[in-house]
Amino acid sequence: MESLAWYQYAAIGLIFVWSGFVRSGLGFGGAVLALPFLLLIVNDPLVFLPLIAAHLIFFSTLIMIQSTQKQGATQSNTINWHYLRRSMGIMIVPKIAGVIGLLTLPPVIMSTIIFLIVIAYAIGYIINRPIKIKTKFQEYGFLGLGAYVSGTSLTGAPLIVPVVASHVEKHELRNTLFVLWWILTLIKLASFVVAGIDLQLVHHLWLLPCAFVGHLLGNRMHNYLIEQETPTFFRVLGIALVIVSLTGLVKPLLFG
Repeated sequence: MESLAWYQYAAIGLIFVWSGFVRSGLGFGGAVLALPFLLLIVNDPLVFLPLIAAHLIFFSTLIMIQSTQKQGATQSNTINWHYLRRSMGIMIVPKIAGVIGLLTLPPVIMSTIIFLIVIAYAIGYIINRPIKIKTKFQEYGFLGLGAYVSGTSLTGAPLIVPVVASHVEKHELRNTLFVLWWILTLIKLASFVVAGIDLQLVHHLWLLPCAFVGHLLGNRMHNYLIEQETPTFFRVLGIALVIVSLTGLVKPLLFG
């Protein structure tokens, strides 16, 4: 990424502002809604995934610290630790399987099935008739497959979010997801280190502030959404899931 023109660097900076905004505002989508634009500039996901992973860990840590401080001041917990432990117990094995590539299902077929299922769930949020995750089979299936996809590409959020949203309170959703992403992404980032992939450390110096600007703006949007009625919150969540899923469906057509 050292031989780009100035306007390409400027575009990358703006995309990372957008990524930080989406991630902080909704608690998910920062990677999948930024990568298609980033790949238009440098068509190599491994250039950007280490940057996105490191940013996610940084901002997840920041959110956890802020949540702990807020809980101490107000006695209002915004992280559902009980369900976090339960979900990680379900996801840890398929996550590791995804990282080391134990399964061989063609990525395009797997992604298409995933995103179509998520769109169906998201439409339920939009029309205020959400499909509930009622059985352990649904819960284990969605979390397990989402964890596997997260292990392969860091884009498992569309499958994981509906499950978590069905088991935690509205005000707990974003921060619980952030802790979950922190754990899952740390495993993925460790795999980058083991594989010897360039972590683009020098570019963190200027892209982290860009993402931080988006993070601050996203916090404002999140606070606004939390204050709205529950149907409004989940309608926005559903729209975001549809956008994320459509982006995932279109991306292979654009980038092969």
